[in-house]
Amino acid sequence: MKSEYIDRPAVLAEVNAAFYRYEQALISNDIEVLDELFWHDGRTVRYGASENLYGIDQIRAFRLQRPSQGLERQLENTQITTYGDDMAVASTEFRRPGSDSIGRQMQTWVKLPCGWRIVAAHVSVMG
Repeated sequence: MKSEYIDRPAVLAEVNAAFYRYEQALISNDIEVLDELFWHDGRTVRYGASENLYGIDQIRAFRLQRPSQGLERQLENTQITTYGDDMAVASTEFRRPGSDSIGRQMQTWVKLPCGWRIVAAHVSVMG
């Protein structure tokens, strides 16, 4: 891919807006927005800190069952890179108040007819 197709300002701005909208929904436990921003498909994958979720139905069930407290976190080293007009990868580290652990999150975003959606995600925590 030619470098002029990577990180086009308008596309990067769109993905940044979607990423930070997701982050706000995550820390406020806005399940409706969290669900909206994942691709509604059986091929969507989310690997969590202690769970492997395959398909939007498993991701939804997880969201409904997880605790709604203690979701605050501080992002660090966030890197969002877009490739062309309809694909991006977002990587970030996070820390939760009162914890020395470093969390890591990666998301693959694709622009679909309904807008930017997460098609794959991975969350892990380093000790």
